[in-house]
Amino acid sequence: MNQLQLKIKAFSLFIIALIYTNVIYSQIADNKNNLIATGAVLTKLSDQYSFTEGPVADKKGNVFFTDQPNNRIMKWSVNGELSVYMENAGRANGLYFDHKGNLLACADEKNQIWKIDKNKNVTILVNDFEGKRLNGPNDLWVDPKGGIYFTDPFYKREYWKHTSKEIEKECVYYLSPDKSKITNVDNDLIKPNGIIGTSDGKMLYVADIEANKTYSYTITKDGTLARKALFIESGSDGITIDESGNLYLTGKGVSIFNRFGDKIAHIDVPEPWTANVCFGGKKFKTLFITAGKSVYTLEMNICGMN
Repeated sequence: MNQLQLKIKAFSLFIIALIYTNVIYSQIADNKNNLIATGAVLTKLSDQYSFTEGPVADKKGNVFFTDQPNNRIMKWSVNGELSVYMENAGRANGLYFDHKGNLLACADEKNQIWKIDKNKNVTILVNDFEGKRLNGPNDLWVDPKGGIYFTDPFYKREYWKHTSKEIEKECVYYLSPDKSKITNVDNDLIKPNGIIGTSDGKMLYVADIEANKTYSYTITKDGTLARKALFIESGSDGITIDESGNLYLTGKGVSIFNRFGDKIAHIDVPEPWTANVCFGGKKFKTLFITAGKSVYTLEMNICGMN
């Protein structure tokens, strides 16, 4: 092959790569436009908090979230009203609703998992693991059977009296549906944080924020995890999922990945850190974002996972 032929081949490969890149960018743009409602803009609801976390919607679409440094749980109603739902909330971090409408909270003050009923009565579901204090339950997800998966990273809090771990590894645990047994289902992560499962209860995603990786697992019949696989080379604080199986990872804004791990969209959030995200609102098409001292909403074309 002479020099001219080499130049022609190189130029042809360049053109092919350029076309391929344009197609990929076009697909990403199309996906983003399909996901986000036409004309929708990111809307700041309030910036009067210290650090917002743990958003979750009830069956009506009302969103509950935490203002952890101020030790309270807040509520955003489907009518757009913000109010204090609960004071002295155990320094709650991640939240989730069980199938009976109880609000579950990662109560970071004493490293517990709480169940808060509709009258705000508190039941401690998890107090320790094998007699040792947990590091600090951070986020949780309830499977179709009523079992609870939760992450347990160690973030030293100013309000703790202790300064060291009783459990050296930072793990993922599963509380059985009858709440009688806690199982360590993954002890091979550095700092597990965000967690979410699919509505059919067959797959779980966990973000290892310090390793900057997110993993997928197959959920077995007894709740243990199998077939651990790297989903994406990106960590996350909180995670949510939509009805198409797209994952929403947080940190620098919100990055959206399809079920194959391809990044299909990104939502810029004008804050140093985006902690968590969920779907809420009357049609569950409002993306609710907790970011630093603020909370935001963005109207979507797609619903959150039921």
